[in-house]
Amino acid sequence: MTASDHGDRLDALEMRIAYQDRTIEDLNAALTGQWQVIDRLTRQLALLEEQVRSGGYIADPDTEKPPPHY
Repeated sequence: MTASDHGDRLDALEMRIAYQDRTIEDLNAALTGQWQVIDRLTRQLALLEEQVRSGGYIADPDTEKPPPHY
């Protein structure tokens, strides 16, 4: 191999590493965004579960009128 061949291979490897670094950064950004969404949805679910358990969304059968089709 000549020095030119080594230089070409080195350039190709450096370009490949640069693209891989960019891909890793993009994947990391996407993953971070997804975890933020998951955290937000987890908090919302916990809040809804608490509201349902505390009776905030369940009607009291003694005070609730029956629907019109009954």
